Amino acid sequence: MCYRTKLNSKLSAIERSFEARFVEPESYSPMNEINGYSYIKTPIITDENRGEIQMFNWGLIPFWARNDKIKKATLNARIETVSEKPAYRNSVKNRCLIIADGYYEWQWLDPKGKEKQKYLLLPKDQEIFAFAGIYSTWKDPENNELVNSYSIVTTEANELMSEIHNNKKRMPVVLKSADHQAWLKGNDVSDFAFPYDVDLEAKPV
Repeated sequence: MCYRTKLNSKLSAIERSFEARFVEPESYSPMNEINGYSYIKTPIITDENRGEIQMFNWGLIPFWARNDKIKKATLNARIETVSEKPAYRNSVKNRCLIIADGYYEWQWLDPKGKEKQKYLLLPKDQEIFAFAGIYSTWKDPENNELVNSYSIVTTEANELMSEIHNNKKRMPVVLKSADHQAWLKGNDVSDFAFPYDVDLEAKPV
């Protein structure tokens, strides 16, 4: 599960990290916490335009959707079923890098989750990193506007995330920097399922 991310790095630092340029630099606003349920546009790199950083909406809308309500359920895509679920199976080959410099998760301190501890998760070896993502382009039937949207791919939690995300025991697929191109090229999704992971650190906030 991953519904809150962070990206407040400078635009120039993001471009250097990914050797890519923002298509619309004026549209980028650093944010210390991005709420997935705001469905806002955040920076991504697609398999079709690897030298460009574009702004896509979080919450994948498949091309066949009658309206955009499905985005409430498509912030994340489970890697185990992404090739089968109707919402994702037409987009599983549309790969993207979802750019971030952190994400948040809550640890339940009691069985019902009435008390929680918030953590910021960061890769130890990457100041700016990418989640594995898939994307879609949908035409709004009401106004013919094209909407580009994405979903973060998630997997079984590793040891650290099992302790922190202790109610669901899921985590986003954080890519190793060396594997960005392998994801974009369309390597089998199973290659990126647990036990694939990066070395993370957790900071209570």
